[in-house]
Amino acid sequence: MEKTDLLSLTDEELVDFTKELGEPKFRGEQIFQWIHKGIKSFDDMSNLSKTLREDLKSKAFITSLKIEKKLVSKIDGTTKYLFLLDDSNIIEGVLMKYKHGLTACISTQVGCSMGCSFCASTEGGLVRNLTAGEIIDQIHAINNDIGQRVSNIVLMGSGEPLHNFKEVVSFLRIANSKKGLNIGNRHITLSTCGLVTEIKRLADLRIPINLAISLHAPTNQLRQKIMPIARKYSIEELIDGCHYYLSKNNRRITFEYSLIKGVNDLEIHANQLVMLLKGLLCHVNLIPVNPVEKAAFEKSKDESIKRFASILKNNGIEATVRREMGSDIMAACGQLRNSHIDKQKN
Repeated sequence: MEKTDLLSLTDEELVDFTKELGEPKFRGEQIFQWIHKGIKSFDDMSNLSKTLREDLKSKAFITSLKIEKKLVSKIDGTTKYLFLLDDSNIIEGVLMKYKHGLTACISTQVGCSMGCSFCASTEGGLVRNLTAGEIIDQIHAINNDIGQRVSNIVLMGSGEPLHNFKEVVSFLRIANSKKGLNIGNRHITLSTCGLVTEIKRLADLRIPINLAISLHAPTNQLRQKIMPIARKYSIEELIDGCHYYLSKNNRRITFEYSLIKGVNDLEIHANQLVMLLKGLLCHVNLIPVNPVEKAAFEKSKDESIKRFASILKNNGIEATVRREMGSDIMAACGQLRNSHIDKQKN
C-alpha cells in the first residue's frame, strides 16, 4: 500500500484522510497544525493517541527535505539553498531580505522543460514535478534554518509553476491556510513563461495571488528566438490571457523583462513594449540578465537599462529595475544546482 504524504494535503483533504481512518474531524485539524509547525515525527504529536500515531506511521509520511548546501552573500545577506530530496534530486531556494520582510524564492519542478535560452534552470531539462509537500517544505526548511517566518513567497525558482498545475494549486491553498503557513495571497507571486491555457485556468479559480509573466521580448519574432513557448502561444494570445486574468482577479500583472545586450534592450524594443502594454493594468520589472555559463548573452550596459526604463515611464508604463541580489553566491535561478551536479559528475 502506497503511503500518503500528509504535507501535500490541504486542511480539508487531511480531515478527509483522518475520517477514513475512523477519526473525528478535529484530529485532522490537529495533525495539519502539527505538520505546519515543522513537526516531522508522528511520535512528537503529543495530543494524538498512540494507536492513531501507529496507524499514521503505517499509512502516511511527512516529506522532509534536507539542506544540502547553504551560501550566504557577503554583499547583501541573500541566502542560497540547495535542498536534497528523498530521491536524491537537488532543487534550489533563495532567501532575500527586504525592508518589507523576508522573501523566499522556491522551486516547483526538478529542472525545467521550457528551454528559455537565458535561464540556467533549463539546461538539464525537466526531471520531474515536485509534490505540493516538497514545495511547502522548502518554506519550512528556510523558516527552521533562520528561526523566523518568511512573509512573502515567489514561485520563481527552478521549473514552470503552471506546468505543475495541480500540485502548485494545492501548495497555494496550503500556504494561504490560516492553520498552514498563513501567508496572504497578496504576498505570493507566481511567475510563468506564458502557458496561456493554464493562466486562464488559474484565473477561474479566483485565487488572488500576484501573477508575473516572463515576457522578455515585445514581438513574436524576437520572443520565439529566446523562448520556445512563444512558438505555441503568440504574444497576442498571452496578452489576451492577461486580460482574462485581470477580469477575474483585478490584480496588477507584473511583466518580467530580462535585458540582454544587443538583443532586446534597444530603444525600438522599449517603444514596441509600450505599444504592447498600453492600457493594461501592469508593471514592468526590468532585469539585467545574469550571465549564464553555457549561453552567450551579456548583461545590458547601465545606460541602456536607464534609457529603456525612462522610455517606459515617459509613456505611462510603470517600470522598475530589479536590484541584483546574491551575485557572489550564484543566486540566479539554476546556477548553483548546475554547478553542484557538474561537480558530482566529475
